[in-house]
Amino acid sequence: MSGFPSSLPQCGLRIGPYQLESPFVLAALSGYSDAAMRRLSREYGASYALAEVMIERFAVEVKQTGKTKHHFRVDDDDHPVAGQLMGSDVERFGPAAMRLVEAGFDVIDINFGCPVKSAIGGCRGGYHLGRPDVALDIVRRVRDVVPSEIPVTVKMRRGIDDSSESRDKFFTILDGAFGLGVAAITVHGRTVEQRYDGPSRWEFLKELKQHAGERVILGSGDLFTAEDCIRMIQETEVDGVTIARGAIGNPWIFNQCLALWRGEPSIPSPTVPAQRHAIMRHAELLQELYGPDRWVRKMCQFNFKYAPLHPEHETVRNAFATLRTAQQWQAVMDQFYPIENGDS
Repeated sequence: MSGFPSSLPQCGLRIGPYQLESPFVLAALSGYSDAAMRRLSREYGASYALAEVMIERFAVEVKQTGKTKHHFRVDDDDHPVAGQLMGSDVERFGPAAMRLVEAGFDVIDINFGCPVKSAIGGCRGGYHLGRPDVALDIVRRVRDVVPSEIPVTVKMRRGIDDSSESRDKFFTILDGAFGLGVAAITVHGRTVEQRYDGPSRWEFLKELKQHAGERVILGSGDLFTAEDCIRMIQETEVDGVTIARGAIGNPWIFNQCLALWRGEPSIPSPTVPAQRHAIMRHAELLQELYGPDRWVRKMCQFNFKYAPLHPEHETVRNAFATLRTAQQWQAVMDQFYPIENGDS
């Protein structure tokens, strides 16, 4: 792919008052998009990032100390960053949103898209796509309490299922949310019932962007390579893309996207030394975030995701599966990602 067509604008993406340098965003990823992953993604070219989703009750009640304080961590180089809320208790959304504002998040994102069983069973996430009145009440409460300079955004899927009733409810929520003042809406091209099975329907995103006009729409779903991200923008004309599973263990996807978007030569898959550099940086950020006793387990979780890029990916993955100490982790790193050319 030679790059982004010159006929399409390259002015980045705008979320409320924030003019972003590019349309490539790190999605909210439960268990992953903590302050460390966000900072690493930004270092590799992400223009904006969303924190991992918080249940509204957790955001209101939990103390920002000890093992929970990392959920509220916002670093100076993390801006602009969104805090994402999901829940079932309409009345808690306003206080929860204010808790995130007080913690330093620049944008409040409301999750109406999560399809996992625990969310649906708990009347959260994608469950609300079947209840437009409740969904819009949540949006209204958040928009009313959050300061006007703080953008509110929404995450959705294209509906509960493919029925006409579900479609009607989707557009009721979408248009209603924009009417209440949300700055942007991200839409995943699968239904809630699909979860992560089958293709994301990009043709729906194209139809949706035509319907939305100048209102900001971000697309999501099946974005695993830089080429995927560019193609979604080309084919659907969405204003930006939120990269989810494709960014876990793969921060390079952001600078690869930027190269194609700018019409520059494609950036190849990272070499083993380049992989080591990113992983060591990620480990450094996790140590800072979680402390000396907790970072190794978290890092091994990410190492499983980095492993597919390694030539001996199965062996590498297995080697990280049983680690318990920092010394063991470093030994495996030195074995499979050896220091070259003065790297450390």
